[in-house]
Amino acid sequence: MASKNEQEFTQVGRNVQVNGDITGKTDLRIAGKVYGNVTIDGELILEKLAIIDGDVKCGAAILAGVIKGNVDCKTKLILQDNAKIIGNVKANQLVINEGAVFQGSCDMNETPASKKEK
Repeated sequence: MASKNEQEFTQVGRNVQVNGDITGKTDLRIAGKVYGNVTIDGELILEKLAIIDGDVKCGAAILAGVIKGNVDCKTKLILQDNAKIIGNVKANQLVINEGAVFQGSCDMNETPASKKEK
């Protein structure tokens, strides 16, 4: 397996609009607009002016843009102060910074550490 520094990533630029689904096994940075579902195994970085109009499934995410759809994150989901999610969220860890908007319900999975404590 490649180290984090060697791992491939994909970028959707600020002036790019994607009409359709995006799937992949890499990390993904979105600065433009995606009208479709996003499914990746790696980390999703959604920049401040970026928009996803569709459901998202990812390994981890740092969001500063807008998502109109459900988000299913395997590990940690961070909503920065400019982030906006209109949809339901599923994640092991959720961090919502002051100023972020979240309209929906949240399902937090039990982590292996929290299961051991019981």
